[in-house]
Amino acid sequence: MSVPERHRTQPGTRPSTPEQAWRLLAAGNARFMADERAHPHQDMDVRHRLALKQAPFAVFFGCGDSRVAAEIIFDQGLGDLFVVRTAGHVVDFSVLGSLEFGVGNLGAPLVVVLGHDSCGAVAAAIHSAQSGDMPKGYVRDIVERMTPSVFAAARQGPLTSESVEREHVRSTCELLYERSTIIRESVDTGRLAIVGCEYKLSEGAAQVVHVIGDIGGVDVIDDGYAFQH
Repeated sequence: MSVPERHRTQPGTRPSTPEQAWRLLAAGNARFMADERAHPHQDMDVRHRLALKQAPFAVFFGCGDSRVAAEIIFDQGLGDLFVVRTAGHVVDFSVLGSLEFGVGNLGAPLVVVLGHDSCGAVAAAIHSAQSGDMPKGYVRDIVERMTPSVFAAARQGPLTSESVEREHVRSTCELLYERSTIIRESVDTGRLAIVGCEYKLSEGAAQVVHVIGDIGGVDVIDDGYAFQH
């Protein structure tokens, strides 16, 4: 895929379609991997302008892992992304409400679910499913919400951290579409798309593992293989 402009040059403009939003993010991730970050929208003028209004072009729902910061991975700046994060990107009512705010109130045309390798929440969910031991406190709630992804991955093939992580990204995308009327109707009318990504900590690459809606032609990773969506 050719890399488009390094960053948006017109103040106040943003992608208006899911495909435009994803291409801008893909270009940013390519810059991040190449260590050629543009650091867009981080100057004083932008900061002052955004104090009155925000118009992010993408909503991110990702893991709270300290190594997986969406603005850095995708080389974006202030006002570009509306980010919601929980350990293991597990969904609850406040998460759904936050994502609906980004889509319905702020008008973002893209939702990105961002999982990653070496995820501690995934490892804890696998351990609990195999051993029957549950963690204490509210960490248990996180593991319980991830357990269905462990069982689903086990039904499809060998149970590995990678298989569970990918399944959890896919199932999270589908859950957002199924549970939220605002998100579902926005996808069905073509105004919104949901993209599930797998981020590789060492390589810095964000690979697409699931798409709901239309973002144009893109390679989707499935069990180690890429195919055109």
